[in-house]
Amino acid sequence: MTSALPPGPDGLPYHRLGHLTGRHRWWRPLVGTLLFVGAYLILSLLLLALAYVFGELAGSPELPDGGPDFGPLSNTALDLTYIAIALPLVLLAVLWPGRRPAGTLSSVAGRLRWRWLGWCLLAAVLPVAVLTGTAFLLPEGETGSGESEVWVGWGSFLTSLGVLAVFVPVQAAAEEYVFRGWLTQAVGAFVRSPWFAVLPQAVLFAAAHGWGTTWGFIGLLVFGVVAGWLTIRTGGLEAAVALHVLNNLVAFGTLAAVVDGLTSDETAADSPWPLALADVATTLMYAALVLWLARRHHPQRLAPPAPPPAPHPPYGSHSPYAMPYGAMPGQPYGAMPGQPYGAMPGQPYGAMAGQPDGAMPGHPYGLPGGVTPPGTGTAPHGDVPPAPGP
Repeated sequence: MTSALPPGPDGLPYHRLGHLTGRHRWWRPLVGTLLFVGAYLILSLLLLALAYVFGELAGSPELPDGGPDFGPLSNTALDLTYIAIALPLVLLAVLWPGRRPAGTLSSVAGRLRWRWLGWCLLAAVLPVAVLTGTAFLLPEGETGSGESEVWVGWGSFLTSLGVLAVFVPVQAAAEEYVFRGWLTQAVGAFVRSPWFAVLPQAVLFAAAHGWGTTWGFIGLLVFGVVAGWLTIRTGGLEAAVALHVLNNLVAFGTLAAVVDGLTSDETAADSPWPLALADVATTLMYAALVLWLARRHHPQRLAPPAPPPAPHPPYGSHSPYAMPYGAMPGQPYGAMPGQPYGAMPGQPYGAMAGQPDGAMPGHPYGLPGGVTPPGTGTAPHGDVPPAPGP
C-alpha cells in the first residue's frame, strides 16, 4: 500500500516525515517498532548478563535487587547505558525497515542542527536554574528526600561530573529519539493532526518512568506534550534534547555532590506536588523562550518538497533506432537523406536507375521472362504466351 500523501509544495512537517521518500507502507512503522523493541530487549539482556559475569569475576557485592554493586558512580553509568543503547537501535529502525535516512529522525533538515541546538541549550539555562533553586528551597519532606546531605569533596565530585557528562547526554538523547522521534513519526505516518501524534508518546514517556506519585506522572506527561509540540513546531528534536540533557545533567550533578546521592532510586515520577508544579511551570517557561528564539532565528519547520519527476523525452528522441516507424533522424518514415519515402538517389519512389516506376531492366513493370502484367488481355494472369508458329 503506497502512501497517498506525498509531500506538498511546501514540504512535510516533522511528524509526517515517514512519507518523505515515497517508500512509505502502512506496515513499516509497525514492523520497525516491533523490531526495535525486540532488539532492545535482547541487547539489554546481553548487557545485564555481561554485568553479572563481570561482577562475579570481580567479586562485587550484590545490590538489593540481586545485581552486582560496582559502586554508586559505576552503577549510575551502567543504568544510563541501559537507556543509551536504544539510540543506535532506533536509528537502525529508521534506515530499515523505515527505508529513509536516519537523519530524518533528527529534524526536517535531515540532520541535527547544531546551531539551533546551541540556542535551545541557552534557552534552557534559566528554566533549569529556577527548577533547581525551587528544589533547594523546598523543605526536605517536600523534595522527596529525607536523607542528610554531606559534601563528597571536590575530587569525587569532579570525577562524577566527568563521567556524567559522557553518559547523560546520550541517555537523554536516546529517550528523545525514541519518544519524540520514532513514536511521534510512527503515529504521524497515519494521522495528519500533530496533536494525535504527540499525545501517545507523551503518555508512554510518563509511563516508562514508573508510577510514583500522581503529581509526578502529571509533570512527566506535561513535559512529554510540550517537548513533542516543540519538536513539530521547530521541525526537529533539538529543543526537546536540549532541555532534557541540561535538566538531567543538573539533577545527576546535584546528586553526585552529596555522599551516596547517586544511590537514590527516585525519579521525576516520585516528585511531590510542589516540585511537580515547579517542573510544569519551568517547562512552559522554556517553551515560551524557544518560541521567542524561533521567531528570531527561523529554524526550518518543513522538509523540502520532493524533486519533481524528470520529464520523459519525446517519443523515440533518445535513439535514432527508436524514431517513429523507423524514421532516420530528421527524415520521415525511414527516407534516405534528401529522398522522399526511401527513394534511391535520382529515382522516384524507389525506381531502379533508368527504369520507370521501379521496373526491372528490360522488363516493363519489373516482371521477368516477358510475362505480361495482369489485365493486358494478352495472356491469362500469370500464364506464359504460346510460342510463335513456323
